[in-house]
Amino acid sequence: MAEDRSATWTTTVIMSTSLQGHEVAIVLQNQRHKVRFSDSVEIGSIIFPLSGIAFLFAYAHELCATSGQIFIGRVEKFISVHRNCFLVIAAALHGPIEWNLMFNIQQRFLGSSLRIIPVHNSADIVKIMLTIAKATCKPFNESIRDRLLIAKTQIVENSTVWKVLDQI
Repeated sequence: MAEDRSATWTTTVIMSTSLQGHEVAIVLQNQRHKVRFSDSVEIGSIIFPLSGIAFLFAYAHELCATSGQIFIGRVEKFISVHRNCFLVIAAALHGPIEWNLMFNIQQRFLGSSLRIIPVHNSADIVKIMLTIAKATCKPFNESIRDRLLIAKTQIVENSTVWKVLDQI
């Protein structure tokens, strides 16, 4: 039953027009998500409004080739607009250059709400974004919380450690 719900779950996604025709947009549309393109969001943005989550997508090789200050400005603007934000950095292989890039970005934005996610391909991007968006979406968030409380209760009730402590 849980698999049926996850297979049919759809949401609205607002994407930067710079990603129109991108493989990520096509995959989301093929999965029946309502994808809307906007010029008013940051270039490379993918926003899940019902979950309150935003992703900024960039290719590692493009970041290495361009001026860091331009990208830093984009990230700063992105963080100032979105409370729960992720920077998705794609590379076929995350070698020393890519890890160093992510480390420098992470150091620059240490203490902010930005979280960095390294990915390898479009399938990874979609899977990670949908997992995070679904887990933070209100009905599923409450369901996950309820299941965790039930699991905690069962662990405490069936734990031999708790039984021994009760006997002391």
